Amino acid sequence: MAKNLLIVESPAKAKTIEKILGKDFEVKSCYGHIRDLEKGEMGIDIKNHYKPRYIVPDEKERVVKELKQLAKKSDEVWLATDEDREGEAISWHLCEVLGLDPTSTKRIVFHEITKPAIQKAVSQPRTVNMNLVNAQQARRVLDRIVGFELSPVLWRKMSMGTSLSAGRVQSVAVRLIAEREREINAFKSISHFRIDAFFSAKDLSDKQVLFKAEGQKFNNQEGAEKFLESCKGASYTVTDIQVRPGKKSPAAPFTTSTLQQEASRKLGYSVSKTMLLAQKLYESGNITYMRTDSVNLSETAMDGIRQQVTGQYGQRYFQPRKFKNKNESAQEAHEAIRPTYMENSTVDDMDTKRLYELIWKRTMASQMADAELEKTTAKITISTNKEELTATGEVLKFDGFLKVYREDRDEEDLNEDDSADSMLPPLQVKQQLPLKEMTATERFNRAAPRYTEASLVKKLEELGIGRPSTYAPTITTILKRGYVEKRDKEGVRRDFRILKLVNDQLKKEMSQETTGAEKAKLFPTDLGLVVTDFLNQYFNDVMDYGFTAKIEEEFDEVASGKRQWHKMIDAFYNPFKKDVDNTIENAERIKGERELGTDPESGRKVVARMGRYGPMVQIGDAAEEEKPRFARLKSGQSIETISYEEAMDLFKLPLTIGEFEGLEVSVNVGRFGPYVKWGDEFVSIPKGEDALSVDMDRAIELINGKKQADAPIATYEGEPVTKGKGRFGPFIKWNNLFINIPKAYNFDQLTQADCEELIRKKLEKEANRYIQQWPAEKISLENGRWGPFIRFGKKMLKMGRKADGTKYEEEALSTISLDEIKKMIEAEIPGAFEKASKKSPR
Repeated sequence: MAKNLLIVESPAKAKTIEKILGKDFEVKSCYGHIRDLEKGEMGIDIKNHYKPRYIVPDEKERVVKELKQLAKKSDEVWLATDEDREGEAISWHLCEVLGLDPTSTKRIVFHEITKPAIQKAVSQPRTVNMNLVNAQQARRVLDRIVGFELSPVLWRKMSMGTSLSAGRVQSVAVRLIAEREREINAFKSISHFRIDAFFSAKDLSDKQVLFKAEGQKFNNQEGAEKFLESCKGASYTVTDIQVRPGKKSPAAPFTTSTLQQEASRKLGYSVSKTMLLAQKLYESGNITYMRTDSVNLSETAMDGIRQQVTGQYGQRYFQPRKFKNKNESAQEAHEAIRPTYMENSTVDDMDTKRLYELIWKRTMASQMADAELEKTTAKITISTNKEELTATGEVLKFDGFLKVYREDRDEEDLNEDDSADSMLPPLQVKQQLPLKEMTATERFNRAAPRYTEASLVKKLEELGIGRPSTYAPTITTILKRGYVEKRDKEGVRRDFRILKLVNDQLKKEMSQETTGAEKAKLFPTDLGLVVTDFLNQYFNDVMDYGFTAKIEEEFDEVASGKRQWHKMIDAFYNPFKKDVDNTIENAERIKGERELGTDPESGRKVVARMGRYGPMVQIGDAAEEEKPRFARLKSGQSIETISYEEAMDLFKLPLTIGEFEGLEVSVNVGRFGPYVKWGDEFVSIPKGEDALSVDMDRAIELINGKKQADAPIATYEGEPVTKGKGRFGPFIKWNNLFINIPKAYNFDQLTQADCEELIRKKLEKEANRYIQQWPAEKISLENGRWGPFIRFGKKMLKMGRKADGTKYEEEALSTISLDEIKKMIEAEIPGAFEKASKKSPR
């Protein structure tokens, strides 16, 4: 038995560190947090200085039990969780659960998993930093208070059940996306005309080359046309040439947010994928700690970079630099994200290879020489109107850091003048230039682009909202809650005008371009917009960007020991609680309603609004004698922007279009998109096709395609086996049982034996799945991976415990009453059965 037990957060990290420390240490993982706040009554004692009530979750009991046994057998326990506040809190929780004294237990930190770093940390242990622990507790407690107080307000004021939630950072992030969407919807595009003149001159090899000079912009066609007319018969003379040296400097090495941004731009990774891969690289000892807002590099790193740059490119390419962080609150980490060994320019692991190489290149480039440029600007005068044209060219004299890396920019940082400068041929003052063509091209100004995950992180960081560890979970939460969706938007065709002056003849042309296409952008849902408006109206402090950033600064003050955490929470909670109580008492229900017009047939009002099951259009009112009619909005439509015509089109569905093989054929739009209904069969209409555009010929084509796809591929116990592809991947269907196909099977060539094996396995699994079922109540007791759980509708809830706090044995669960199970459900979802007898509002 090793004398020392060292506890880290992840098993991958444990393996790497155990190899470094050798036989004196046994390294074990606690798999992240081992305690969490109780769910019941918020898990916080509001009246006792907001004291948290922590419990060990069921899924962590086995880990805790194992760590307790190992701790008893070890001479000494060491804690080596991550170096940020979250890691410090995990170390403190380990002390509490394992019975260790936080004032004497050895705590070590390091920001890279290398032999020197680990050995240095072991030689210089410290104890748990309670200021950092309290800062983490303050964040956790305040966010729990906001979530637990605000979410029930939404439940009571909006007909969406208990699926709604609000949060201190998540709600502010949704507000940013909502405001950008409304800015885009309100934007009116204005056109202008840009003048470009194309000349020819001889280059250094005596060949005629074409180059461009730019003129002024005109607000309308008349001004542009008048200018081109005034250039008829003109001569063009070079009147001034200026050659200026220039330079470009490299970007700082990566922080968490800049890594997320650049991995999105260059590799197309989501924020969560970037962090998942970076975690893997860190735990395998390839990069330094990946949650950091520092741009510093250690002396060891600088030495490694110098050796690589000078060795690969020569001394001229090396230029040591120290970067200053624009983020004033950056303080938690010691270093930027960098490779642990600069001599490793790549890694073997295919999953992390591209991200590692991006980090390596960025780190190398940060300590390399400026790129040296020569920029030439030539002024060309028009004889007839004395106006000037400007031609610019850029020559790269020394590539410097560009030899390794060039930083990308976000869409919103680009404009139409950002076209790369090309080289100019040699020009001389007084040189006459022959004009090939002069154009005035209509261009349109653009609204600010929608946020990508990465540009949202950039904005949150600029506003001081959140910290490196919070960006990824915030985005995951708002997507999961349905307040925001990540999707593509197809572009639309737009006409634009071109005026051309060629050989003193003015021509007018029309051309087309695709505009407005977007990929993987964040769009607020109608639910997100409605909830944001409500929170803005009644909780403007919580939704205020400056207030949210101020809270982050207060957490930092707690972390540095300048502020007591419970006093900070107290200053927030008292006015916040008054707002909550006042809103519950006085606020109207959330309608999210927009009147569109009147139904020509009935004369009843047509409104777009949020219903219980999402955005919809309604004809009529519940108070009227005749029941209202409802239609669900299609994907991409919004209650804020849908037109009256688009809304009335929705009531054309379902639309019967004919009969095929004795069965009625109709088209409609459902939860998963447009479809053809043929008898009792549903046939999906491909993405991009409108249900109303499907005629009978197209419907028959889709039906025949479905019939072919649904043809049996095998039989089992006399029943046919069919296959298909659904939301969760490929499957086979037998006797109304859907069975997902693992990757080990060739879906395209499934055999009779494959189908039999898959069905047998599924039936065995299903036989062991249910302990008890109450189908009428939509309640069941099921065996899960981590033990028994309650399924209530689509929700999966934890099993409650006996009165003495112990777990139920399997035998007891097989006879437990429905009333007992309902009590457990009520404990987790207050009011779950209150409206069971009432008709649910739409």
